[in-house]
Order: sequence, then C-alpha cells, then structure tokens
Amino acid sequence: MVGGALLHEGRLLAARRTAPAELAGRWELPGGKVEEGESERGALVRELREELGVSVLPLERVPGEWGLPAGRVLRVWTAAIVAGGTPRALQDHDLLRWVSAAESAELDWLEADRDAVAWVRDRL
Repeated sequence: MVGGALLHEGRLLAARRTAPAELAGRWELPGGKVEEGESERGALVRELREELGVSVLPLERVPGEWGLPAGRVLRVWTAAIVAGGTPRALQDHDLLRWVSAAESAELDWLEADRDAVAWVRDRL
C-alpha cells in the first residue's frame, strides 16, 4: 500500500474516510494498493488521480513502513500537485482539508498514518 502526504503552501492534505464502517470519520493520507508490476511512485500517481482528480509528482519517501491488516505494509511519499487544480473527494472520502502542522495534530488519524503525519508535520 502507498499513501500520499500531499503538500501545498506549507499545508498537508487530510482525507476523511467513508468506509469501511470501522474507519469512517477518521482521517488518513490518501492512497491505495500497489498493483502487480507497478512501482510505488506509479501507484501513488494513479491512486491520487482516481481518488482526488489531480496529477501529482512523488517527491520523497517518508522513512519507515507501517503494518496493515492482512499482512500488508504502508509506505508513504510526500507529493506535490502538478495538474488538475484543486483535489476533490471522488472515492473513499467525504471531506478533504488542507491542514497546518498544528491543525494536523488535532485530527483523529488512522493508526498506520500517525508516524508519517508526525514526520511530515515536523517539516511543514
């Protein structure tokens, strides 16, 4: 799995989950599955285009990886929008927010995203 810490003007994009029920209402870094034969960077570009309607440039891999159910692992990349304008919640989310470092600390992030968000927060 790959997540995107999408950055713009000193802010981080937070996405609020709609499903599954046990995750609904919590915040995450958008992203998704890395398909067979796909690089993490390629998966991030595809997933953020599908979920947010924007094209991104993956920038830097956030140190670490985080365990997910079913033996999957989450790796996070910072990224910048290169085309498509303003992100929109097209799938899996009902709300997007650009948050400052202080605001990001107040959100109820999914456990797997917390360390990556903290790393990014220290660089905003």
